[in-house]
Amino acid sequence: MACQSVSIINMDEQALLGLNPNADACYRQKAMVYFEQLKESQDAWEVCAEALAKGIYSDDHVKFFCFQVLEHQIKYRHGGLSPAQQQLIRETLMKWLQGQLMNSQPEKPFIRNKAAQVFALTFVMEYLTHWPKFFHDLLSLVGLNPHGVDVYLRTLMAIDAEVVDRDILHSPEEVRRNTLIKDGMREQVIPSLVESWYQILGAYQQSHPEITCQCLEVVGAYVSWIDLNLIANDRFVNLLLSQMSVEDLREEACDCLYEIVCKGMAPTDKTKLVESLCQVLQSAGFFNVDQEEDVDFLAKFSRLVNGMGQSLVLSWTKLAKGGAVKEAAEALRALETKVPLLLQLLVHDDDDISANIVGFCYDYLNVLKQGSEWQSHMPQVGRGGQEAIEEYWDSDKFPLLTDQQKTHVEDIMLAVMKKLTYDEEYNFDNEGEDEAMFVEYRKQLKMLLDRLAQVSPDLLLEAVGRVFNNTIQRWQTASFMEVEVAIRLLYMLGEALPASHGAHFSGDTAKTSALQDMMRTLVSSGLSGYQHTSVSLEFFETVVRYDKFFLVEPQHIPIVLMSFLDHRGLRHSSPKVRSRVAYLFSRFVKTLHKHMNSFIEDILSRIQDLLELAPPENGFPALLTSDDQLFIFETAGVLIVHGESPAERKQALMRSLLTPLTDAFRLLLAKLASEREEERQAALADCLSHAVGFASRTSKAFSNKQTVKQCGCTEVYRDCLQTFLPALSCPVQRGSLRSAVRSFLHRMIICLEEEVLPFVPAASEHMLKDCEARDLQEFIPLISQITAKFKDQVSPFLQQVFMPLVLAIFEVLCRPAEDNDQAAALEKQMLRRSYFTFIQTITSSGMNEVLANQGVENVERVLFTIIQGAVDFPDPIAQKTCFIILSKLVELWGGKDGMAGFPDFIYKHIVPACFLAPLKPSFDLTDAQTVLTLSECALTLKMIHLRRGPEFIQYLQQEYLPSLQVSPEITQEVCQVLQQPDAKVLKNYMKAFFQRAKL
Repeated sequence: MACQSVSIINMDEQALLGLNPNADACYRQKAMVYFEQLKESQDAWEVCAEALAKGIYSDDHVKFFCFQVLEHQIKYRHGGLSPAQQQLIRETLMKWLQGQLMNSQPEKPFIRNKAAQVFALTFVMEYLTHWPKFFHDLLSLVGLNPHGVDVYLRTLMAIDAEVVDRDILHSPEEVRRNTLIKDGMREQVIPSLVESWYQILGAYQQSHPEITCQCLEVVGAYVSWIDLNLIANDRFVNLLLSQMSVEDLREEACDCLYEIVCKGMAPTDKTKLVESLCQVLQSAGFFNVDQEEDVDFLAKFSRLVNGMGQSLVLSWTKLAKGGAVKEAAEALRALETKVPLLLQLLVHDDDDISANIVGFCYDYLNVLKQGSEWQSHMPQVGRGGQEAIEEYWDSDKFPLLTDQQKTHVEDIMLAVMKKLTYDEEYNFDNEGEDEAMFVEYRKQLKMLLDRLAQVSPDLLLEAVGRVFNNTIQRWQTASFMEVEVAIRLLYMLGEALPASHGAHFSGDTAKTSALQDMMRTLVSSGLSGYQHTSVSLEFFETVVRYDKFFLVEPQHIPIVLMSFLDHRGLRHSSPKVRSRVAYLFSRFVKTLHKHMNSFIEDILSRIQDLLELAPPENGFPALLTSDDQLFIFETAGVLIVHGESPAERKQALMRSLLTPLTDAFRLLLAKLASEREEERQAALADCLSHAVGFASRTSKAFSNKQTVKQCGCTEVYRDCLQTFLPALSCPVQRGSLRSAVRSFLHRMIICLEEEVLPFVPAASEHMLKDCEARDLQEFIPLISQITAKFKDQVSPFLQQVFMPLVLAIFEVLCRPAEDNDQAAALEKQMLRRSYFTFIQTITSSGMNEVLANQGVENVERVLFTIIQGAVDFPDPIAQKTCFIILSKLVELWGGKDGMAGFPDFIYKHIVPACFLAPLKPSFDLTDAQTVLTLSECALTLKMIHLRRGPEFIQYLQQEYLPSLQVSPEITQEVCQVLQQPDAKVLKNYMKAFFQRAKL
């Protein structure tokens, strides 16, 4: 059907056709236009009100549309409506509701929800002014009609969302309004609302369970801010408890009781409430968890028990801290009686049920941990109080655990150990949402294990040892889940039991011998060959977690080394295992290389194929990724450098390690230069970058130049440098190649020191050609590193490269960019920061001649960029650097023997910068970084005074400050503070000065 233009008479019927989701696009467009017209019209919306009041339309989408139009008027135009129009809205809603009472079938849920939102919005707008009898009118109309009650309950939830829900952000004005609404409701209507809930819950629990569930949800939502006594009484609670036995209601009843239990109240009252609930629940059989098959209900019930348990813990804490010893002991007694139920839920097969009780379990363990602290306050309480405490804590034991508590702790340990175990269904190859949830759940269990270690480390060590030894003795026949969790528990002890710098095998003999026994069993049992990825990973993780064990018993190193090197580790069938083992192997070798001298060449031989550069044309997947290979190259470097071979042998080994890389690099670079296909170029460039990265990584084994020389490796790395530098002049893929070579140069500056200097000029020349902002930004730290390290040695080179570098920076900064190109703006900001940092490095390294010898024009140009950076760019990090530079230049050149013309520059530009920058609107004195900038600004003024003396004070008094319209009194203040020796006084004064000036 073709779209036609139709004028609006009453409701535009053709426009309404577009509300159907299956309508043509032209009709949907017409409906949208019509919606906008009705929203913006002063009175056209009234046709929607009439349609709702009279039930003119049967189409659900039209009804929803009418409510949307009404919603817009109430939400955005209510204040502009006439009293008659506001009355029309009220009447429309009540007539629509009256119509619901007479309908045989209720409206669709989405219409009822939208109607409830409109009722709620009207309530929020008018309850305090025009419609104080809102609830009276609603309740009088709906009575116990199920259709009406449904809308009433939905409206209450919508009001909760508008007025109470803390997840919704409200303006201060809305917060004040909502507070007034809640206060008004508490005074006027809450008792009648509570009574209506009671009647609804009693009337509908058999005939309309869905309405009863809605009502329970309402009670749970409102209980947080109404008088709890209206709900927490025998009459109401008994009704709620009775609904715990109704299958269709019990989940919502659980949630409702949870909200009641979590409501803030006096600790003794809370204890009584929880105890009364528990007595009824227990007598009704709810504590027999193993007889319940409905896991959804048990998850809710577990949450309820968690709330009750945590409430008892909170009551105990408050009472104990308040010195109410007898009441605290009663709360503790109540708490202890819930632990058997806690354990049933914690150990349940369903992880959701178990996870919901973890909070209570953690808090209970915290109570046991705090027991000793409470015991220490016993002398301050009376005799009866002492007896109450001693009944529950045996003061001869630390941490004061009774036999019952010790049993509880052991049972919790066993439950945690059981629940840490993987399910058979866990998909290790394709981990999805279920697997991610279990990983998170395991983290919660780990928190419990850590807390158990704080409560009773000896018990934990004993329990883990028992489980570990029983499992490892039969690992060949045990399931992977059993074996993995046994090793995992040993691993977790490393964090649960404190040890300084991982020194688990020194100090407390009981602990060290137990851990040592388990580690000895682990590495000598042969289970490193267990055929499951989870066990393989856990084995290597644990070996490295306790790598210091091998310092105590080094005889086990060879057997573990073999497991790293063969099919169990680096050649495992799983890429995930191979990747992780590559990293763990590097850590293992770093710790234990002193004990591997006799195996070094054997290890290097065994990993030789893992050190090959995978060419891009090779279609076969490599055993290790390039990232994994980085760890293998580093490991090889550590073995060579820290071995006991003579220097000649170390040099030969290092050359044999690096020569294949340099040979491959030359071939690949030649291929890249002639390659025309861009995708192939990128693949070659990646391979070249990897070669440079691998060579660079081997150098991490060296700590300083002397070590490089001792190993005779200076020439080896110098040859690498000569091989890699030609890549800087490659016309394609410049970004990745330059980045790789630049990183290598950084490493060589550390390893080769002055040996690297002959290569720097040519490298710099290539890196400054055709560069982008990012290239320069990454190049400047290299030059800064060279400047700071070699100072006078590189002064001639720096004088030569300084202006080309600065001009390249200026050229990039001046390139035009789109106003909304935030990435380009950020790159320029970072480049500007790098530039100023470079100038700061030169000035702070005592190399002012580099700048001074650039010629007057160039010096002036650079100085003006520093002034501009200090004043004009709203970047406090860069501004701070600029003021540090200016202060240093004043120190260097601001005296009588300084650079000619510089004193004039101080007065014309530096002094104004110190005052104009903080006066800028963008200079935010409430920002911490900006305050640091202001401190450097103040120190610059202080330095000017130190170098120019009374002349500077006179200039401020007679010329500069008067030009800023500063009063003579304030001018005098500034000058007096400047002359005080304490710079801190000046910093504080300048902050106050500019705060006043900006008012």
